[in-house]
Amino acid sequence: MTMPIQSQNTMGKVFTQLTIINRADQIRAEDGTILPEQIRSLTLENVLVDTGATTLCLPSDAIASLGLKLLKEVDVATAMGIGKARIFRDATLSIFGREGTFECLESPGGADGLLGVIPLEALGLDIDVQNQTLKPLPISPTDTYLTIL
Repeated sequence: MTMPIQSQNTMGKVFTQLTIINRADQIRAEDGTILPEQIRSLTLENVLVDTGATTLCLPSDAIASLGLKLLKEVDVATAMGIGKARIFRDATLSIFGREGTFECLESPGGADGLLGVIPLEALGLDIDVQNQTLKPLPISPTDTYLTIL
């Protein structure tokens, strides 16, 4: 299964749709502190898949909607030079039936989401540049992207 890009002027770019869930809410629902329907989540369209980026980047309004907790402030390299950014914890990504929990960087300027190389590799996702799609790598008893050599 592959996920096509959007039909805008995106030559050479790959976009995807991501569901992000507040992992802390999931834990509270598991222990009965909150109801399952109180778990905060959202789906973002037009998330740029960027192997030049390190991690998941989310706009500040998405972080606020999810109620993610601040972890730390860091220096980051951007196209505009070195600047400060905030990192938040416990963002669970769901895509192609795969889930992983990651830190996320608050996108400078409120840009759309950005999916970097760490979550791509951890979730076993690959970019098909020729077809401008994102696809899951195999994970089966006979062929798997996971290695422990």
